[in-house]
Amino acid sequence: MTMPFVVPRPPEIEPATWPAYGLTTLTVVPLVWRRRAPIAVLLAILATSTLYILALEGPGQPLPYTGLVIVYTIALHSPPRKRLATAGLMVVAVPVSVWLNTRSARELTFSLFVFGAAYVFGRLQDARQRAHLVEAERAAARERARIAREMHDILSHAVSLMIVQAEAGPVAVRAAPDRAEAAFEAISETGREAMTQLRQMLGLLREGPEGAPPREPQPDLSGIPALVERVRSGGLLVEYTTEGGVRALPAATGASAYRIVQEALTNVVKHAGARRADVRLAHADGVLRVTVTDDGRGPAPGPPGRGCGGHGLTGIRERAAAHGGTATTGRGPGGRGFEVRVLLPVPSTAEVGT
Repeated sequence: MTMPFVVPRPPEIEPATWPAYGLTTLTVVPLVWRRRAPIAVLLAILATSTLYILALEGPGQPLPYTGLVIVYTIALHSPPRKRLATAGLMVVAVPVSVWLNTRSARELTFSLFVFGAAYVFGRLQDARQRAHLVEAERAAARERARIAREMHDILSHAVSLMIVQAEAGPVAVRAAPDRAEAAFEAISETGREAMTQLRQMLGLLREGPEGAPPREPQPDLSGIPALVERVRSGGLLVEYTTEGGVRALPAATGASAYRIVQEALTNVVKHAGARRADVRLAHADGVLRVTVTDDGRGPAPGPPGRGCGGHGLTGIRERAAAHGGTATTGRGPGGRGFEVRVLLPVPSTAEVGT
């Protein structure tokens, strides 16, 4: 639009007046309420634009900027009924506006095109925002599931060991006081470690860096020997062996391997009635094989049972699947006990040798 107060209009055209500028401004003001009452704003813009064409000689060619903005807004934010009403109204209003102005097919084609484009852009933006919202919800669901697995693994493992050690304490007090003291120390150590890991998890949930506790690294394969030792302190004989070349695992894979072993040993302590468990990690062919076997009673027949699922085994399968791996469970070698077998892919570039 021209600016007659800065650039003079041609002498054959009447000078722009203040009422014309005031009416032009009046067509813009309703946009302030475009999200609260979009249809009312659309009607107000149509009314002021019509008055502009019929009653006043404006300060230049009246381009439909405000109309484009409100059509875009309705297409983006309004429900289908309001969008349909807007489309019907514009099909009538655009030809009427062209008839009052130039009555040319060129202007009609141009006006229908730009208003149609504004509507299409609004719908595309709405689809884009909905896609982002869906992805954000999925990400939040994945994060909730991950936190639930972590909390389950931490609490289930710690509480199971503390129960086993506490139950053995009174017997050991009478028979071997030195073993009772070791059992109570193990209970205290297990509880402290569980509290440390819980504080770490809660720290990750807090918003804002200020005042947040220092974040400790996630556990990895280097923590498995200490994990095995804690389980041994509860009375279960645990053997830990590794095979193949050592690979530097990505942090997430190492943490998942640790949690898988932790959950498998927790299940042995809680459900197996076993005297012995074997933990074996084998690095070969770009895969980390994690196997935990016990000599206990084996999977319970029929659902629900250790062989059929439960939160712990479900968490193991989910952790393996998150890294493109697999997890299988069932009876151990020779049909005795219970075995958890997990395959986790390891990038070949992570190999560092022994």
